[in-house]
Amino acid sequence: MVRKIAFGLLWLGFIIYGFFLAPPDQPDTFELIKNLSLGQWEGINPLVIALFNLMGIWPLIYSAVVFIDGRGQKIPAWLFATASFAVGAFALLPYLALREPNNQFLGKKNTLIKVLDSRVTGFVLIVATAILVAYGLRGGDWGSFVQEWQTNRFIHVMSIDFCLLSLLFPVLLGDDMARRGWKNPQFFWLITLTPLFGPLIYLSVRPPLQEVGIESISKQPATN
Repeated sequence: MVRKIAFGLLWLGFIIYGFFLAPPDQPDTFELIKNLSLGQWEGINPLVIALFNLMGIWPLIYSAVVFIDGRGQKIPAWLFATASFAVGAFALLPYLALREPNNQFLGKKNTLIKVLDSRVTGFVLIVATAILVAYGLRGGDWGSFVQEWQTNRFIHVMSIDFCLLSLLFPVLLGDDMARRGWKNPQFFWLITLTPLFGPLIYLSVRPPLQEVGIESISKQPATN
């Protein structure tokens, strides 16, 4: 219950901060989002471009865990994971508040879970992320980015969203490792303490899920 309340309060606090306490919205925000989405990047700080695209990487990272974790939940995990592509942690925080600990995977892997569970997916995401980070760091203007962070609500909230997603991943990591029979506290902390690339490395090296057939599930003793 304490965990649920904590995530609920964090979600509420993020909403209040994002809409009422963050820097004001700018008149050109919609145009900026449109240009970023369509790849019309001329005149936009490469740091902003990289950050915007990395906010598309994070939902894929979480989907590779949440869709699997959701197999044992009473709430529709796919709904929160899908919404995170649009609103990031605003969508994932309610899931973290409502979910129950789940260290087992029961049933067969469907096509989507097979793709998300594949180490190839993790490797592709690492390559894409490395390119984006290198692009932003090489051509970015940090002075301009700091100014935009201080004055533009979209960039300000997006930056905080990025940090939140980095901090929240370990909440799901422990159960995902347990589902794979992987007990390695040192590796857990290595992944936890390595922002962004830690979760990507994990997706690239984690053991595959073992399928449990319907017959096996039906033979399991009932627990009260």
